Amino acid sequence: MIWLTWRQFRTQAAVMFAVVAAFAAALAVTGPQLADLYRATGSSLADRISSSDQTLYYAGLMVVLAVPAVIGMFWGAPLIARELETGTHHLAWNQGVTRTRWLATKLSIGAAAAVTAAGLAALTVSWWSSPIDRAVDGGGPTDTYFSRLDPVAFVARGVVPVAHAAFAFVLGVALGLVIRRTLPAMATTPVLYAAVQLTVPMWVRPRLISPDRTTVPIEPGIPISIQDESAREIVVHPDLPGAWITSQQTLNAAGQPSSPPSSFGDCLYGESDIPSLQHVDRCIADLGAQGYQQQVTYHPAGDFWALQWAETGIYLGLALALTGFCAWWIRRRLN
Repeated sequence: MIWLTWRQFRTQAAVMFAVVAAFAAALAVTGPQLADLYRATGSSLADRISSSDQTLYYAGLMVVLAVPAVIGMFWGAPLIARELETGTHHLAWNQGVTRTRWLATKLSIGAAAAVTAAGLAALTVSWWSSPIDRAVDGGGPTDTYFSRLDPVAFVARGVVPVAHAAFAFVLGVALGLVIRRTLPAMATTPVLYAAVQLTVPMWVRPRLISPDRTTVPIEPGIPISIQDESAREIVVHPDLPGAWITSQQTLNAAGQPSSPPSSFGDCLYGESDIPSLQHVDRCIADLGAQGYQQQVTYHPAGDFWALQWAETGIYLGLALALTGFCAWWIRRRLN
């Protein structure tokens, strides 16, 4: 049974491992040079990175992000759906193999390969990117590179990609088991996986551990973005290296949540649609003089591993729940 299961998806596994291994080899060749550059330049590393290393940085993000989705789509979804579609599962069951053993063998081998592939990709990319991550978290520029807590980089670092791969694989298996058609299951898997990947950073991850809060004065010199044409919503950019800012709220002189007064927008755009920097600074100074401040809710850089382990637990829990669902479905609903 183990040998047969391996034969059924060994081609997909071989392609995945070959791609990951080739990319890991490229990172292994260039990684030591990047580490040496960081030791020589510190937090200014981001300004000294070559264009080829910059390309590898973004390619690493894409590879680690893509591995779980590809695993779910090409490994998980067809694994059982293909047998149900062709009817070959009856042959296995008629050879004295129970449904539970049949499912357990497929899930265990596939899941082991999935977490191994994702773990290799995440390990090598996290190692290679660590000098850039340390430079950014140490106060380096963030206009080109992401901090580790940024939602884009967070899912490509640490242990979270392993849990994502396990979840994506079992999600694909579950959809294949329910849909019973290979192509529809393969098409549905990345859609649902992407929906979960969008939902977690928006609503779940910020609440996994308690965030920090700070109040920033509104004054010239503090970078401020105007979010709408009426200037009723502003965003400040405080000096919080490596932090993930999850929300902001403008407070009035009484410390109550409030939008900036209409006079602020009149000040900004009363004279010109494109005010000068000096004019903007004067308007910001007037707003600060009225007692307005900005409350910033954020996770500091030190929360990285706490959030990593918490999210890993959630995805592994979802994978286990889907595994239980698959076991129930194959015993109670599948004929």
